[in-house]
Amino acid sequence: MDIEKRSIEFVPLAERYGHPRRLFTIWFSANMQVTTLVVGTLGIVAGLSLAWTCLALILGCVIGTVFMAAHSTQGPHLGIPQMIQSRAQFGVLGAGFPLLINYVSFILFTAANGVVMRDAIKSFMDVGDNTAIILFGLVSFIIGFIGYELIHRLGAIMSALSGIIFLIVAALALQHPLPVGAMDLSTGFTFAAFALTVTQAASWTLGFGPYVADYSRYLPPHISSKQTFWFSYVGNLLGAGLVMLLGALLATQFADVTNNPGNAIASFFGPWAKVAMVIVVLGVLEINSLNLYSAYMSCMTIFSGLRGMTRISRTTKFIAMGISALAATAIAIATQYDFNAYFADILIAQVYFLVPWSSINLADFYLVKKGKYVVEDMYNVDGVYGKYNVSTLVIFIIGVASTVPFMDMSFYHSYFAKMIGSDVAWIPALIVPAALYVGYARYKANRYVSNMARQVA
Repeated sequence: MDIEKRSIEFVPLAERYGHPRRLFTIWFSANMQVTTLVVGTLGIVAGLSLAWTCLALILGCVIGTVFMAAHSTQGPHLGIPQMIQSRAQFGVLGAGFPLLINYVSFILFTAANGVVMRDAIKSFMDVGDNTAIILFGLVSFIIGFIGYELIHRLGAIMSALSGIIFLIVAALALQHPLPVGAMDLSTGFTFAAFALTVTQAASWTLGFGPYVADYSRYLPPHISSKQTFWFSYVGNLLGAGLVMLLGALLATQFADVTNNPGNAIASFFGPWAKVAMVIVVLGVLEINSLNLYSAYMSCMTIFSGLRGMTRISRTTKFIAMGISALAATAIAIATQYDFNAYFADILIAQVYFLVPWSSINLADFYLVKKGKYVVEDMYNVDGVYGKYNVSTLVIFIIGVASTVPFMDMSFYHSYFAKMIGSDVAWIPALIVPAALYVGYARYKANRYVSNMARQVA
């Protein structure tokens, strides 16, 4: 299999191929892994009953995946990476600000996956903690470096393998009696824990937004946007929703499933436990490769904007992705023994930065420019999108600031978070930037029309 030759540039029509059904398998399989499972356990850990946890997880996934799938339709339409398209809103150089935040988020999630997989790798390899994390990072780097086609093929394979593993676990887990009152909606509820669980599930699905179009950009432009949306939506919703629900179920049966989800899964397979563990590791390798690949894309989008580059050599790709993999591995090693607080914080923190970006990007694509862009000018600082769009940057900062009164992290608890009992920052993060962006765009359009009318008069 050849190493992918395209990176940040437009994918020529002659190189477009594939069917939107591939989007189902890649997003279904990307969620068929134990990091998603851990998200599903958090409601139980927060004190919700199983019934209320399931409702919160479903609600969060249903809402968050709408925005994720909306980004997916941009790929075939424009034929460029997701974050390059941000230059149309922020300017060719201005896009570097949200891109840097996205890059850091990808690195942190790559590190989190390394920690989650440490003990799973050690279960079938005689290695130490640090070595297990390093090996996981190395294989993730190799897959990410080969690129788009290998990631899609791995997604198709892992949809089947991981799907079978989790289906067997679900069937066996359901044979165990549930705790008394687990499915009783009249008990086991607090609004704070329910809202937090909705936020965590929505945050997980919203987190795919900054790179989802990277994996649809090779599709032919005539592909139906509805097909692109629904294959992405259903694949992500089923993958994330089912695995989170399984995580919630397992959390009622295993006290340590949050800390060691791989072993909890493997324990169902008896003498086949090591085989199951290998599949579990491969499943997380896929999402880790997605994160690392997209960290590289964000990094190169920033760098290329500053240098005026339109193509990236394989040597540069190797170096940039290698540095990213090293950074993620180092963070994983440093945080591996204090993982719970670290993972909870990054899962919530991405809401504060990624969601305002997503809100602006989608508002521009669907409500302002309605999909009409000059792709060539996204690579030209002297083009119609300019170097910096100050108004968009200000709106983005206001969007981030709108989340501050609702933040709730291990080291900071805002006023409204204390009053509500939970972090609901993703709601203003979606609404405030979109409203400001559309409102300002309409103001500029009306002002332009008024000026033209005065000139004619």
